[in-house]
Amino acid sequence: MPETDYLPGVCNIGGGEVRRRQFVALVGLFFSITSLIALIVMNAPREARIGIFFPLLVASVGYVQSRSKFCLAFGFAGTFNFGKLGDISRVSDADNRATDRKTALTILLKSFLLAAIATLVVLAVPF
Repeated sequence: MPETDYLPGVCNIGGGEVRRRQFVALVGLFFSITSLIALIVMNAPREARIGIFFPLLVASVGYVQSRSKFCLAFGFAGTFNFGKLGDISRVSDADNRATDRKTALTILLKSFLLAAIATLVVLAVPF
């Protein structure tokens, strides 16, 4: 895809990069589920459940990035990619980089909030 697909603060990754984020979300979900099963099987204390936050955060970051078609790492770094994987281009305009950083921070906060809510649900469920 051509560079014209880049929209500051809106879209900085193409199809291949979106699929990569979807895979990260699935890996995070897999580790979240297996961690929860392990906690239940081991009859772990309620305090130990807080550790599920980290795999939930990985799942959340992958999910939010894939849905928004925006990579938070690329946003913070001032880059984008619509070509083959690893073929990264730089954002030349300073205002566009600032807009991308703001969107990246928003994605990070959304992901953190989503993981925190899911963790609170895990903490609240009796088992």
